[in-house]
Amino acid sequence: MQIPEDLYYTQEHEWVRMEGRLARVGITDFAQKKLGEVVYLELPEVGKRVRQLSEPKTPDMELGVVESIKAVSVIYSPLSGTVREVNRELASKPELVNSDPYGRGWICVLEPENLEAELRNLLAPPSYAELLRKLER
Repeated sequence: MQIPEDLYYTQEHEWVRMEGRLARVGITDFAQKKLGEVVYLELPEVGKRVRQLSEPKTPDMELGVVESIKAVSVIYSPLSGTVREVNRELASKPELVNSDPYGRGWICVLEPENLEAELRNLLAPPSYAELLRKLER
């Protein structure tokens, strides 16, 4: 199971890679393996404002939907902010989420609104690895 050291993670299995003041977002290797073969993604619109996932879950925390041969799953926003870019390549090549989840399979780029405070709500790689160990028991 890949857990790159330069990323932040959510308990819902999204990842965040900081690129200056922007945040590239995708789903983790664990998530794509659980989903199986990805066949379709509903991506957010550029300009959409989203909130960081918290309880109770609301529609403004959703970035999109990923459909696989096994399941349909919501992609939640790991940070509050505005969608600045989406991975249009996924429309014709949704399998990139499976083959390269931390590279060409990224979902979108966010411009975070409250970065310093919200990063504290995300998991560092060792904490995410511990979460996966618990889930696999």
